[in-house]
Amino acid sequence: MKVILTQDVKSQGKKGDLITVSDGYAVNYLFPKKLAIEADAAAINDLKNKEAAKKFKIEEQTKEAKALAEKLSSIKLEILSPASADGRMYGSVTNKDIADALEKQHGIVIDKKKIELSAPIKSFGDYTATAKLYTNVAGKIAISVNKQN
Repeated sequence: MKVILTQDVKSQGKKGDLITVSDGYAVNYLFPKKLAIEADAAAINDLKNKEAAKKFKIEEQTKEAKALAEKLSSIKLEILSPASADGRMYGSVTNKDIADALEKQHGIVIDKKKIELSAPIKSFGDYTATAKLYTNVAGKIAISVNKQN
């Protein structure tokens, strides 16, 4: 008997999988515990529609992430940091500082956890950070750290 799993079932499959099981297993175990539904034409059609919608959503999110990555590569972010009398920077520039500056200067909202620095920014100069926007989509952010007057 062909069934569609409504929940993950150990050693059978994951939610949404179309599997073949014995009639007794389906009738006596899967159906009473609402772990599966019978794979009739309507259920199979519904499953295909859900998969198509999921695929479309992933494609749209990937497109948006690629557009944002392109936009990020075309901008230069300027961060002002206080300096001591001898010209050394106080503290360092963090992911949160970069995310806040992106939002203030360009109106781009990116979670600070998605911004990665190759090394901590502890001095003035030009740097590059990577923003992980979506699976296999990352954007480069050019950063200029200058003295605050």
